Amino acid sequence: MIWGTIRRKVASSQVLGQAWKVRHGVSAPSCYRAVPKEALLIGKGYECVQSASYHIVLGNCVPALSREATSLCQTESLIRLSNRSFSSDSGDLVEAVVPFMGESITDGTLATFLKKPGDRVAVDEPIAQIETDKVTIDVVSPEAGVIKEFVAKEGETVEPGVKIAIISKSGEGIEQVAPSEQADAQPEPTKPKESAEKQVPKAEPTPVKDAQPKTKAPSPPPPPPKHTASELRLPPKDRERRVSMTRLRKRVAIRLKDSQNTFALLTTFNEIDMTNLMKLRSDYKDTFVEKHGVKLGFMSGFVKAAVSALEQLPIVNAVIDGDDIIYRDYIDISIAVGTPKGLVVPVVRDAGSMNFAQIEKEINTLAKKAADGSISIDEMAGGTFTISNGGVYGSLLSTPIINPPQSAILGMHSIVNRPMVVGGNVVPRPMMYIALTYDHRLIDGREAVFFLRRIKDVVEDPRRLLLDV
Repeated sequence: MIWGTIRRKVASSQVLGQAWKVRHGVSAPSCYRAVPKEALLIGKGYECVQSASYHIVLGNCVPALSREATSLCQTESLIRLSNRSFSSDSGDLVEAVVPFMGESITDGTLATFLKKPGDRVAVDEPIAQIETDKVTIDVVSPEAGVIKEFVAKEGETVEPGVKIAIISKSGEGIEQVAPSEQADAQPEPTKPKESAEKQVPKAEPTPVKDAQPKTKAPSPPPPPPKHTASELRLPPKDRERRVSMTRLRKRVAIRLKDSQNTFALLTTFNEIDMTNLMKLRSDYKDTFVEKHGVKLGFMSGFVKAAVSALEQLPIVNAVIDGDDIIYRDYIDISIAVGTPKGLVVPVVRDAGSMNFAQIEKEINTLAKKAADGSISIDEMAGGTFTISNGGVYGSLLSTPIINPPQSAILGMHSIVNRPMVVGGNVVPRPMMYIALTYDHRLIDGREAVFFLRRIKDVVEDPRRLLLDV
């Protein structure tokens, strides 16, 4: 099809006068100014394609008025209108973008790519991981196809909606090289060097015999400096490794330091005889598993003991907000869980209304999610009191740091048989040290000691929970 374009400009008062008369029903006043009219004629298949624009100025009486008119006439078949981007194709390519990461998270670090260009992926298959301050989020493929290219790079800071990869649904035009072909292709770059070496002897060698006497023998390396006995000897730099901190590790470091800078931290200790709780667990562990499908651990007993202590001393469940104290009439217990990427603190919601089995199931579910990195932001948000069990790692005693904005944290430790005086006799008992770190601005020593005493009483005699005494 041959396209021709003709442009013409006409400045005529008659054209504007007719336009005014058609619009307003009266003759146009003489105080207007004509503006050029532009017509575009495109041939073969069209009678006319014209676009006219008029601008009428009526002095100070009527404001400026703009009008546009477009007409399209066709003499042959119907036409089809479509909207296409010149940089796009038939829709074969789709983009993988960073998903929404949570209300409190605005960006993340592109930690690693799980696939390579040329790999085939399925729908919703993870292709990359975004590391945030709290969790690790997967970027999934929106369509099944082949990865064409990666737009972003590992280590870059990305925001929700940012494109990181382009995926071809058909996989056309993407070369996929098998590993065996890659291995065979590696020695090829050495062939030009071999041919070049063969050509070197053909050239006349330059005389080097005369130059040899002039060259000096390489001097031996200088002896290593002698260190005196008092001089500090540092290890060589090649034996050190520098690794960037993960965003989760950075976040944990900032929160812990903010806790020390903000709170008046004080820790008080006590010890618990675990004999009765261990006997309770030993007697009913098999029946508990058969009925509830989860093992009976010590955490559920300590969570129930902490709930009882928080109900008796609500100040420990409160928090300072400016010049006010916020008392919270609900109890959400945070459980500190160590993962390879850092410390996370999932929350057991409304722990006061849960029994032993419900608490064990919830802790087990949250711990598995934390270990595989699938835990969500909502499952870690909030919390009114934290329990940290360093005893699973063999810790005998520690001073835990408060998890802001909470006001206290309970630290559990390992169980060790120690000689104790019981009824005037020295007998071995399984003992555990417990620690309570609290914000001394809000909680006095009296409340802190009573809090630990209540936990000690409940754990040593779980029947108190049944009788509520």
